Amino acid sequence: MTRLRHSIWVVSAASIVAATVGIAAAQQPSETYSIGEPPGFFSGRDFAETAMAPRPDTLATQPAPMPASPAAPSVADLASAPPPAPKAPDPWTIGDYKIVPYGALWADMIYATERTYPGAFTLFVPSPQTEGESAYTIDARRTRVGFNLTGPDVSIFGGAQTGGNFEIDFFGQFVVENQAGVQLRHAYWEAKNDRWRMLVGQTSDVVSPLIMNTVNYSVGWMGGNIGFRRPQFRWERYLDFSPTSLATWQVSLNHDIVPDFSTSATVDRESSSWPVIESRFGWKLGPRGENCLPIEVGLSGHIGRTEFDFRGLGPPPQSLPPEDDAQYRTWSLNVDVKAPITERWGVQGEFFTGANLSPFLGGIGQGVCGCIRAPIRGTGGWAELWYDWNDQWHSHVGFGIDDPNNRDMQTGRTYNSLVFVNLMYDITKKFTTGFEVSYWKTSYMDSRVGQVPPEQLGPTDQANSVVFDWMFKYGF
Repeated sequence: MTRLRHSIWVVSAASIVAATVGIAAAQQPSETYSIGEPPGFFSGRDFAETAMAPRPDTLATQPAPMPASPAAPSVADLASAPPPAPKAPDPWTIGDYKIVPYGALWADMIYATERTYPGAFTLFVPSPQTEGESAYTIDARRTRVGFNLTGPDVSIFGGAQTGGNFEIDFFGQFVVENQAGVQLRHAYWEAKNDRWRMLVGQTSDVVSPLIMNTVNYSVGWMGGNIGFRRPQFRWERYLDFSPTSLATWQVSLNHDIVPDFSTSATVDRESSSWPVIESRFGWKLGPRGENCLPIEVGLSGHIGRTEFDFRGLGPPPQSLPPEDDAQYRTWSLNVDVKAPITERWGVQGEFFTGANLSPFLGGIGQGVCGCIRAPIRGTGGWAELWYDWNDQWHSHVGFGIDDPNNRDMQTGRTYNSLVFVNLMYDITKKFTTGFEVSYWKTSYMDSRVGQVPPEQLGPTDQANSVVFDWMFKYGF
C-alpha cells in the first residue's frame, strides 16, 4: 500500500510539473516576434482564445491521452485574422422600455491650402480677396452620443412596435472651439410594423436621403448634396410586391427653416403659416436576402415657402423699399440611385433642381437674393464610386456640383464643386481611421460694377483649395 501511494504521489507531481512547464512555454512569444510589432500582440487572452479549445463534456469523466500542444500562431497569422466581432451592448431596461446607448469619439486633423468655411469642415472656399491663406485645424466637435429606445407595442396602432432615438453632437454655438455647444441631431418617437411607419420629432429629411462617403463632416452640403435635419411629422408605407420588388412611399410635414439674412439687422425672418411638404417614392429592385445586391432608385421633392420682413432699404443700386411679409416659394425635384455592382464595389449619387434651396443646404447656402428680392434657382448633384479592398480597407472617390442660376442674383457665390478620394481602415469593428484629399473650387460674381462705389462691391476672384483630412473615429 505504501509503495502504491508513493507511485501515485510521483505520477501526480510529474503531471503538475509537466503542465506548469507546458503553460509557461505556451505563454512565451514565438521567435518571429519583432520589435516592430505593437505591444500586447501576444496577450494572454488572445493567445488562449487562439490556442485552446474546449473539450467535450464526456471527456471530463474518463481518462484520455493528453493532446499534442498546438503550434503558436505566427505574427503574420494574427495580423491577417479579421478583428473579433464586437459584443452587442446590453440594453438598459426600465419596465417595458429598453434603452441602448451608443456614440463615437470623433476627431479630425485638417490642412487646407486656402482657408475654407467654416474651417472644421468645408462648405465652400472664401474668395482670396477676403481670405486666401492656408489653415491647420484639429477638431473633436463631431463627437456624438445618443441612445435608441424600444417601448411597448401600442394597441391603438394595431400592435405596432414603438420606439425612438436621441442623438447630439457638439457643433452648436460656441465662443471658442474648445468650449463647444451642444447641437441636437435627432430626437423622435416612432411606431412601425412591416407595412408602415409613423414618426414625430426631428430627424433627416425625406428628400435626397443618400449620404456621400466623405471624411468631411458636412458630407457634401452646399457642394451638390442637399438635405439636412428638421422637425417633422412623417408617414411611410411599404409595398412588398414580390421578393424582388419593394416600394416605399414617404410623406412628411416639416417646420420651415429660414437661414437667409441670419446676420442682417434690417431683415426679420418669420415662420410660415404653412408646413414644408416633402415626399419620396423609392423602389428596391432585386433579391433582398443576405449577400444580395438590390438596386435602389428614388424620386423625391418638396414645396413650401419662406417669409421675411424687410424693415430697411435694400442694397444699392436698386435700394428696394421696406416690405412686410415678403413670401418666397421653396421647391425641389430630386433623383437618387444606389447600385451595388458586386460585393466589393458599386456606385451611388443624387441629382437636384429647384429654387430657394438654402433651407436644404443647396444654392451654396443662398436662397433669396437681397438685392432684387427674388428666389435663387439652382441645379446640381453628386456621384460616388466605392470599393472594398477587403473587410478592413475601403476607398471612395467622387465629385459634387452646386450651380445657382447667375441671373437670379447680382452678387454672391455662383458655382461650387468638389472632387475627393479617400482610404479608410477599420482597425476594429468600432475603431476607424481615414485619410482624404479633396479639391474645392468656388466662383464669385458682382454685376454691380460701375453702379456702386468699389468699396461696396463683393468679391469676384475664384477660390481654390486642396484639403487634407485625417480622421479618427472610436465608436461605442
